[in-house]
Amino acid sequence: MPSPDAEIEVRVVERIAEISRSAWDACAGKANPFLSHDFLDALEQSLSVSAEEGWLPRHLAAYDADGRLAAAAPLYLKGHSQGEYVFDHGWAQAWERAGGSYYPKLLSAVPFTPVTGERFLVRPDLDRPTYEAALAEAMIALVRQSKVSTLHVNFLTRGEWERAADYGFLQRAGQQYHWVNAGYKSFQDFLDALSSRKRKNIRKEREAVAAQGVTMHVLTGSDLTAAHWDAFYGFYRNTTDRKWGWDYLKRPFFSYLHERMSDRVALVMAEHEGRWVAGALNLIGDDTLYGRNWGCAANFKHLHFETCYYKAIDFAIERGVARVEAGAQGQHKIQRGYLPVETYSIHYIPDPNFRRAVDDFLKRERRAVGEEIAFLEDLSPFRRSG
Repeated sequence: MPSPDAEIEVRVVERIAEISRSAWDACAGKANPFLSHDFLDALEQSLSVSAEEGWLPRHLAAYDADGRLAAAAPLYLKGHSQGEYVFDHGWAQAWERAGGSYYPKLLSAVPFTPVTGERFLVRPDLDRPTYEAALAEAMIALVRQSKVSTLHVNFLTRGEWERAADYGFLQRAGQQYHWVNAGYKSFQDFLDALSSRKRKNIRKEREAVAAQGVTMHVLTGSDLTAAHWDAFYGFYRNTTDRKWGWDYLKRPFFSYLHERMSDRVALVMAEHEGRWVAGALNLIGDDTLYGRNWGCAANFKHLHFETCYYKAIDFAIERGVARVEAGAQGQHKIQRGYLPVETYSIHYIPDPNFRRAVDDFLKRERRAVGEEIAFLEDLSPFRRSG
Protein backbone atom coordinates (compact mmCIF):
# COMPACT_ATOMS: atom_id res chain seq x y z
CA MET A 1 0.00 0.00 0.00
CA PRO A 2 1.50 3.40 -0.95
CA SER A 3 2.69 5.87 1.67
CA PRO A 4 4.30 9.34 1.74
CA ASP A 5 7.69 7.75 2.42
CA ALA A 6 9.03 5.04 0.11
CA GLU A 7 10.75 3.37 3.09
CA ILE A 8 7.44 2.88 4.91
CA GLU A 9 5.38 -0.16 4.01
CA VAL A 10 1.79 -0.24 5.30
CA ARG A 11 -0.01 -3.58 5.40
CA VAL A 12 -3.58 -4.58 6.20
CA VAL A 13 -3.73 -7.14 9.00
CA GLU A 14 -6.85 -9.26 9.42
CA ARG A 15 -6.17 -10.40 12.98
CA ILE A 16 -4.26 -8.53 15.64
CA ALA A 17 -2.70 -11.85 16.63
CA GLU A 18 -0.68 -11.60 13.39
CA ILE A 19 1.27 -8.77 15.05
CA SER A 20 3.42 -9.60 18.06
CA ARG A 21 2.24 -8.33 21.42
CA SER A 22 5.52 -6.55 22.13
CA ALA A 23 5.63 -4.83 18.73
CA TRP A 24 2.04 -3.57 18.97
CA ASP A 25 2.44 -2.37 22.55
CA ALA A 26 5.66 -0.56 21.67
CA CYS A 27 3.51 1.63 19.41
CA ALA A 28 0.44 1.81 21.64
CA GLY A 29 2.27 2.51 24.90
CA LYS A 30 1.04 1.49 28.33
CA ALA A 31 -1.05 4.47 29.43
CA ASN A 32 -4.35 3.39 27.88
CA PRO A 33 -5.33 -0.26 28.51
CA PHE A 34 -7.92 -0.29 25.72
CA LEU A 35 -5.22 0.16 23.09
CA SER A 36 -3.17 -2.76 24.34
CA HIS A 37 -2.68 -5.90 22.29
CA ASP A 38 -4.21 -7.92 25.13
CA PHE A 39 -7.48 -5.99 25.13
CA LEU A 40 -7.97 -5.88 21.37
CA ASP A 41 -7.00 -9.53 21.00
CA ALA A 42 -9.43 -10.52 23.78
CA LEU A 43 -12.22 -8.93 21.73
CA GLU A 44 -11.24 -10.95 18.66
CA GLN A 45 -10.48 -14.25 20.41
CA SER A 46 -13.82 -14.13 22.24
CA LEU A 47 -15.63 -13.41 18.94
CA SER A 48 -17.06 -10.24 20.44
CA VAL A 49 -15.43 -8.69 17.37
CA SER A 50 -15.86 -10.69 14.19
CA ALA A 51 -17.32 -10.54 10.70
CA GLU A 52 -20.48 -12.17 12.04
CA GLU A 53 -20.88 -9.34 14.55
CA GLY A 54 -20.34 -6.67 11.89
CA TRP A 55 -16.76 -5.88 12.99
CA LEU A 56 -14.25 -7.25 10.48
CA PRO A 57 -10.67 -6.40 11.55
CA ARG A 58 -8.63 -4.52 8.97
CA HIS A 59 -5.83 -3.19 11.17
CA LEU A 60 -3.03 -1.16 9.61
CA ALA A 61 0.60 -1.98 10.35
CA ALA A 62 3.38 0.31 9.13
CA TYR A 63 6.92 -1.06 8.89
CA ASP A 64 10.16 0.89 8.68
CA ALA A 65 13.07 0.21 6.32
CA ASP A 66 14.42 -2.43 8.72
CA GLY A 67 11.14 -4.35 8.69
CA ARG A 68 10.20 -3.39 12.26
CA LEU A 69 6.69 -2.35 13.21
CA ALA A 70 6.85 1.43 13.42
CA ALA A 71 3.18 2.43 13.64
CA ALA A 72 -0.28 0.88 13.68
CA ALA A 73 -3.97 1.70 13.78
CA PRO A 74 -6.93 -0.40 14.95
CA LEU A 75 -9.31 -0.50 12.00
CA TYR A 76 -12.53 -2.36 11.22
CA LEU A 77 -14.84 -2.87 8.28
CA LYS A 78 -18.26 -2.20 9.81
CA GLY A 79 -21.61 -3.58 8.65
CA HIS A 80 -23.62 -1.28 10.97
CA SER A 81 -23.12 1.65 13.35
CA GLN A 82 -23.71 -0.16 16.64
CA GLY A 83 -21.20 0.00 19.51
CA GLU A 84 -19.51 3.22 18.37
CA TYR A 85 -20.92 6.06 20.56
CA VAL A 86 -20.36 8.61 17.79
CA PHE A 87 -23.69 8.56 16.06
CA ASP A 88 -23.99 8.62 12.28
CA HIS A 89 -27.35 6.89 11.83
CA GLY A 90 -28.78 10.06 10.28
CA TRP A 91 -25.95 10.12 7.75
CA ALA A 92 -26.64 6.50 6.86
CA GLN A 93 -30.34 7.20 6.33
CA ALA A 94 -29.63 10.23 4.15
CA TRP A 95 -27.11 8.29 2.04
CA GLU A 96 -29.51 5.40 1.51
CA ARG A 97 -32.46 7.70 0.72
CA ALA A 98 -30.27 9.04 -2.07
CA GLY A 99 -29.90 5.52 -3.42
CA GLY A 100 -26.48 4.64 -2.00
CA SER A 101 -25.25 1.89 0.33
CA TYR A 102 -23.77 3.38 3.51
CA TYR A 103 -22.54 0.03 4.78
CA PRO A 104 -19.95 -1.30 4.86
CA LYS A 105 -17.83 1.56 6.14
CA LEU A 106 -14.38 1.77 7.74
CA LEU A 107 -13.92 2.67 11.41
CA SER A 108 -10.77 3.24 13.45
CA ALA A 109 -11.75 2.91 17.10
CA VAL A 110 -11.71 0.61 20.10
CA PRO A 111 -14.90 -1.45 19.74
CA PHE A 112 -17.69 -0.70 22.22
CA THR A 113 -15.43 1.78 24.04
CA PRO A 114 -16.04 5.56 24.07
CA VAL A 115 -12.61 6.27 25.57
CA THR A 116 -10.25 8.92 24.20
CA GLY A 117 -6.82 7.73 23.12
CA GLU A 118 -4.43 7.81 20.21
CA ARG A 119 -5.68 6.11 17.07
CA PHE A 120 -2.51 6.66 15.06
CA LEU A 121 -0.11 4.59 17.16
CA VAL A 122 3.52 5.50 16.54
CA ARG A 123 6.63 4.21 18.29
CA PRO A 124 7.88 7.05 20.51
CA ASP A 125 11.42 6.91 19.08
CA LEU A 126 10.16 7.77 15.59
CA ASP A 127 8.95 10.92 13.85
CA ARG A 128 5.22 11.05 14.62
CA PRO A 129 4.12 13.37 11.75
CA THR A 130 5.72 11.10 9.15
CA TYR A 131 4.12 7.89 10.36
CA GLU A 132 0.81 9.51 11.25
CA ALA A 133 0.59 10.78 7.68
CA ALA A 134 1.47 7.32 6.35
CA LEU A 135 -1.36 5.73 8.34
CA ALA A 136 -3.85 8.42 7.33
CA GLU A 137 -2.98 8.07 3.65
CA ALA A 138 -3.21 4.28 3.92
CA MET A 139 -6.68 4.57 5.46
CA ILE A 140 -7.85 6.81 2.64
CA ALA A 141 -6.30 4.48 0.04
CA LEU A 142 -8.21 1.59 1.62
CA VAL A 143 -11.46 3.57 1.28
CA ARG A 144 -10.84 3.87 -2.44
CA GLN A 145 -9.72 0.26 -2.90
CA SER A 146 -12.62 -1.15 -0.88
CA LYS A 147 -15.13 1.28 -2.43
CA VAL A 148 -16.75 1.88 0.97
CA SER A 149 -18.89 4.95 1.62
CA THR A 150 -16.96 6.56 4.46
CA LEU A 151 -14.12 6.32 6.97
CA HIS A 152 -14.44 7.32 10.63
CA VAL A 153 -11.88 7.69 13.43
CA ASN A 154 -13.56 7.95 16.82
CA PHE A 155 -12.37 9.28 20.19
CA LEU A 156 -8.92 10.28 19.03
CA THR A 157 -6.79 12.83 20.89
CA ARG A 158 -7.20 16.54 20.30
CA GLY A 159 -3.74 16.76 18.72
CA GLU A 160 -4.62 14.08 16.18
CA TRP A 161 -7.98 15.77 15.60
CA GLU A 162 -6.34 19.13 14.92
CA ARG A 163 -3.86 17.65 12.44
CA ALA A 164 -6.52 15.58 10.66
CA ALA A 165 -7.70 18.46 8.48
CA ASP A 166 -4.34 18.32 6.71
CA TYR A 167 -5.09 14.74 5.69
CA GLY A 168 -8.52 15.60 4.28
CA PHE A 169 -10.72 14.60 7.22
CA LEU A 170 -13.76 16.46 8.53
CA GLN A 171 -13.72 17.27 12.24
CA ARG A 172 -16.47 16.46 14.71
CA ALA A 173 -16.79 17.33 18.41
CA GLY A 174 -18.83 15.64 21.12
CA GLN A 175 -18.90 15.68 24.89
CA GLN A 176 -18.54 13.47 27.94
CA TYR A 177 -18.30 13.98 31.70
CA HIS A 178 -15.04 13.35 33.57
CA TRP A 179 -14.08 13.66 37.22
CA VAL A 180 -10.80 15.44 37.93
CA ASN A 181 -8.70 14.74 41.01
CA ALA A 182 -7.64 18.10 42.46
CA GLY A 183 -5.18 16.43 44.83
CA TYR A 184 -7.89 15.17 47.20
CA LYS A 185 -6.70 13.14 50.19
CA SER A 186 -10.13 11.65 50.90
CA PHE A 187 -13.68 11.57 49.61
CA GLN A 188 -14.49 14.16 52.25
CA ASP A 189 -11.92 16.50 50.68
CA PHE A 190 -13.79 16.14 47.41
CA LEU A 191 -17.13 16.83 49.12
CA ASP A 192 -15.70 19.93 50.77
CA ALA A 193 -15.02 21.39 47.30
CA LEU A 194 -18.70 21.13 46.36
CA SER A 195 -21.58 23.48 47.00
CA SER A 196 -23.51 22.74 50.19
CA ARG A 197 -26.58 21.40 48.38
CA LYS A 198 -24.60 19.03 46.16
CA ARG A 199 -22.53 17.86 49.12
CA LYS A 200 -25.64 16.98 51.09
CA ASN A 201 -27.20 15.21 48.12
CA ILE A 202 -24.18 12.95 47.59
CA ARG A 203 -24.01 12.10 51.29
CA LYS A 204 -27.69 11.14 51.29
CA GLU A 205 -27.27 8.94 48.22
CA ARG A 206 -24.31 7.08 49.73
CA GLU A 207 -26.02 6.70 53.09
CA ALA A 208 -29.17 5.35 51.41
CA VAL A 209 -27.18 2.55 49.75
CA ALA A 210 -25.63 1.51 53.08
CA ALA A 211 -29.00 1.74 54.85
CA GLN A 212 -30.42 -0.84 52.43
CA GLY A 213 -27.84 -3.34 53.66
CA VAL A 214 -25.66 -3.19 50.54
CA THR A 215 -21.92 -3.70 50.98
CA MET A 216 -19.52 -2.46 48.31
CA HIS A 217 -16.33 -4.20 47.18
CA VAL A 218 -13.62 -3.13 44.74
CA LEU A 219 -11.77 -6.15 43.33
CA THR A 220 -8.58 -6.11 41.32
CA GLY A 221 -5.72 -8.45 40.47
CA SER A 222 -5.65 -11.69 42.46
CA ASP A 223 -8.88 -10.76 44.30
CA LEU A 224 -10.85 -11.52 41.13
CA THR A 225 -12.26 -14.99 40.47
CA ALA A 226 -14.29 -16.68 37.75
CA ALA A 227 -17.32 -16.49 40.06
CA HIS A 228 -17.07 -12.69 40.11
CA TRP A 229 -17.01 -12.62 36.31
CA ASP A 230 -19.95 -15.02 36.06
CA ALA A 231 -21.99 -12.73 38.32
CA PHE A 232 -20.91 -9.59 36.50
CA TYR A 233 -21.69 -11.07 33.09
CA GLY A 234 -25.19 -11.82 34.35
CA PHE A 235 -25.58 -8.16 35.37
CA TYR A 236 -24.21 -7.03 32.03
CA ARG A 237 -26.63 -9.23 30.10
CA ASN A 238 -29.53 -8.05 32.23
CA THR A 239 -28.74 -4.45 31.32
CA THR A 240 -28.21 -5.09 27.61
CA ASP A 241 -31.39 -7.14 27.37
CA ARG A 242 -33.41 -4.35 28.99
CA LYS A 243 -31.84 -1.41 27.16
CA TRP A 244 -30.34 -2.41 23.84
CA GLY A 245 -30.93 -6.09 23.16
CA TRP A 246 -27.34 -6.42 21.93
CA ASP A 247 -24.75 -8.13 24.15
CA TYR A 248 -21.61 -6.82 22.49
CA LEU A 249 -19.22 -8.56 24.88
CA LYS A 250 -19.34 -12.37 25.01
CA ARG A 251 -18.68 -14.27 28.23
CA PRO A 252 -15.24 -15.55 27.05
CA PHE A 253 -14.09 -11.93 26.70
CA PHE A 254 -14.20 -11.50 30.47
CA SER A 255 -12.16 -14.69 30.94
CA TYR A 256 -9.48 -13.35 28.60
CA LEU A 257 -9.58 -10.03 30.46
CA HIS A 258 -9.12 -11.90 33.74
CA GLU A 259 -6.24 -14.00 32.44
CA ARG A 260 -4.34 -11.19 30.75
CA MET A 261 -5.27 -7.91 32.40
CA SER A 262 -6.61 -8.56 35.91
CA ASP A 263 -4.08 -6.11 37.38
CA ARG A 264 -5.63 -3.37 35.22
CA VAL A 265 -9.20 -4.16 36.27
CA ALA A 266 -11.11 -2.52 39.12
CA LEU A 267 -14.39 -4.43 39.36
CA VAL A 268 -16.86 -2.78 41.72
CA MET A 269 -19.31 -5.34 43.11
CA ALA A 270 -22.33 -4.74 45.35
CA GLU A 271 -23.32 -7.45 47.84
CA HIS A 272 -26.67 -7.85 49.60
CA GLU A 273 -27.49 -10.64 52.06
CA GLY A 274 -24.62 -12.79 50.84
CA ARG A 275 -25.19 -12.48 47.10
CA TRP A 276 -23.90 -10.21 44.40
CA VAL A 277 -26.56 -7.80 43.15
CA ALA A 278 -24.72 -5.28 40.92
CA GLY A 279 -21.35 -4.50 39.41
CA ALA A 280 -19.38 -1.96 37.38
CA LEU A 281 -16.29 -2.66 35.32
CA ASN A 282 -13.43 -0.15 35.36
CA LEU A 283 -10.03 -0.37 33.68
CA ILE A 284 -6.99 1.27 35.21
CA GLY A 285 -4.76 3.46 33.06
CA ASP A 286 -1.56 5.25 34.03
CA ASP A 287 -3.40 8.40 35.08
CA THR A 288 -7.07 7.62 34.42
CA LEU A 289 -9.69 5.22 35.74
CA TYR A 290 -12.02 4.28 32.89
CA GLY A 291 -15.58 3.37 33.83
CA ARG A 292 -17.08 0.96 31.32
CA ASN A 293 -19.97 -1.45 31.82
CA TRP A 294 -22.56 -1.66 34.56
CA GLY A 295 -25.41 -3.99 35.43
CA CYS A 296 -27.64 -5.08 38.29
CA ALA A 297 -29.92 -7.95 39.27
CA ALA A 298 -32.15 -6.06 41.73
CA ASN A 299 -33.35 -2.50 42.32
CA PHE A 300 -31.74 -0.56 45.16
CA LYS A 301 -32.13 3.18 45.50
CA HIS A 302 -29.07 5.13 44.31
CA LEU A 303 -27.01 1.96 43.81
CA HIS A 304 -26.08 2.97 40.26
CA PHE A 305 -24.50 6.21 41.51
CA GLU A 306 -22.59 4.46 44.27
CA THR A 307 -21.34 1.63 42.06
CA CYS A 308 -20.43 3.61 38.96
CA TYR A 309 -19.44 7.05 40.24
CA TYR A 310 -18.68 7.29 43.94
CA LYS A 311 -16.67 4.07 44.28
CA ALA A 312 -14.70 5.09 41.19
CA ILE A 313 -13.89 8.42 42.87
CA ASP A 314 -12.93 6.57 46.08
CA PHE A 315 -10.57 4.34 44.10
CA ALA A 316 -9.04 7.26 42.18
CA ILE A 317 -8.35 9.21 45.37
CA GLU A 318 -6.87 6.18 47.11
CA ARG A 319 -4.59 5.38 44.15
CA GLY A 320 -3.76 9.00 43.29
CA VAL A 321 -5.34 8.65 39.83
CA ALA A 322 -5.73 11.99 38.06
CA ARG A 323 -9.16 11.52 36.51
CA VAL A 324 -12.16 9.25 36.08
CA GLU A 325 -13.85 8.85 32.71
CA ALA A 326 -17.35 7.55 33.38
CA GLY A 327 -18.38 6.64 29.84
CA ALA A 328 -20.75 8.24 27.38
CA GLN A 329 -23.66 10.62 27.99
CA GLY A 330 -25.33 11.42 31.32
CA GLN A 331 -25.86 15.07 32.21
CA HIS A 332 -26.77 13.90 35.74
CA LYS A 333 -23.05 13.24 36.29
CA ILE A 334 -22.52 17.00 36.71
CA GLN A 335 -24.50 16.91 39.95
CA ARG A 336 -22.08 14.27 41.20
CA GLY A 337 -18.83 16.14 40.59
CA TYR A 338 -18.14 15.21 36.97
CA LEU A 339 -17.34 18.00 34.52
CA PRO A 340 -18.16 18.37 30.79
CA VAL A 341 -15.27 17.87 28.36
CA GLU A 342 -14.99 17.79 24.58
CA THR A 343 -14.39 14.56 22.69
CA TYR A 344 -13.26 14.26 19.09
CA SER A 345 -13.77 12.25 15.92
CA ILE A 346 -12.79 12.67 12.28
CA HIS A 347 -14.53 11.55 9.10
CA TYR A 348 -13.43 11.02 5.51
CA ILE A 349 -16.18 11.19 2.90
CA PRO A 350 -15.08 10.75 -0.71
CA ASP A 351 -18.39 11.77 -2.33
CA PRO A 352 -18.11 15.57 -2.79
CA ASN A 353 -21.80 16.37 -2.43
CA PHE A 354 -22.28 14.28 0.68
CA ARG A 355 -19.04 15.67 2.10
CA ARG A 356 -20.26 19.26 1.71
CA ALA A 357 -23.55 18.48 3.43
CA VAL A 358 -21.86 16.71 6.35
CA ASP A 359 -19.20 19.42 6.65
CA ASP A 360 -21.91 22.08 6.98
CA PHE A 361 -23.68 20.00 9.64
CA LEU A 362 -20.44 19.42 11.60
CA LYS A 363 -19.59 23.13 11.69
CA ARG A 364 -22.98 23.90 13.22
CA GLU A 365 -22.74 20.94 15.57
CA ARG A 366 -19.29 22.00 16.85
CA ARG A 367 -20.64 25.43 17.71
CA ALA A 368 -23.59 23.87 19.52
CA VAL A 369 -21.33 21.51 21.48
CA GLY A 370 -19.11 24.40 22.56
CA GLU A 371 -22.12 26.42 23.67
CA GLU A 372 -23.58 23.48 25.59
CA ILE A 373 -20.31 22.78 27.41
CA ALA A 374 -20.08 26.45 28.39
CA PHE A 375 -23.66 26.28 29.69
CA LEU A 376 -23.01 23.06 31.61
CA GLU A 377 -19.86 24.49 33.18
CA ASP A 378 -22.11 27.11 34.78
CA LEU A 379 -23.97 24.24 36.47
CA SER A 380 -20.77 22.95 38.05
CA PRO A 381 -21.30 21.91 41.69
CA PHE A 382 -17.91 23.29 42.68
CA ARG A 383 -17.48 26.40 44.83
CA ARG A 384 -21.04 27.64 44.41
CA SER A 385 -23.46 28.47 47.18
CA GLY A 386 -26.83 26.70 47.56
